Amino acid sequence: MDQYTLKREETLLLVIDIQDRLARVMPDREEVIRNNRILLQTARQLAFPLLVTEQYPKGLGPTVEELSEWIRPEELYTKMSFTACTEQVSEALGRLGRKKILMSGMETHVCVFQTARDLLGAGYQVFLVRDAVTSRTRDNYLNGLDLIQSMGGVITNTETVVFDLLKVSGTPEFKALSALIK
Repeated sequence: MDQYTLKREETLLLVIDIQDRLARVMPDREEVIRNNRILLQTARQLAFPLLVTEQYPKGLGPTVEELSEWIRPEELYTKMSFTACTEQVSEALGRLGRKKILMSGMETHVCVFQTARDLLGAGYQVFLVRDAVTSRTRDNYLNGLDLIQSMGGVITNTETVVFDLLKVSGTPEFKALSALIK
């Protein structure tokens, strides 16, 4: 059951390309940004690492303002490839030594899919947060989810992730994070 279990000491959050110009055309923009904010706050509260990518920021703009306050400059990586598994990101993943990768971002069937494929191929466990990813069309979104699941990725959701990482109620961490879920 380890392949379905998140532990904060084994987990890393990878947020892919939630950028201004891209986010504007997403039908569920607000929900996806809200859930990514929860994931970022969870990483901060539970002290596990995160990495964020931006695809060609000159053209697509920076990470959306609603998320940027939770991201440190050293956690941000720019890329031109669709996969987030660039040389720099791969080096950071190796240095951080986490094997369970929570994935979120845009678009599910392109950058998120290609990154999941590369991570799975490199021996990482991928947990795709389905309510924190999106595509311009529902068909593309669903196709991305299906592809990632068929390759061995675990499809999950924000609330399941938060409570799996917390493990117990009654702690200060529980109080802080459960308030975000309401």
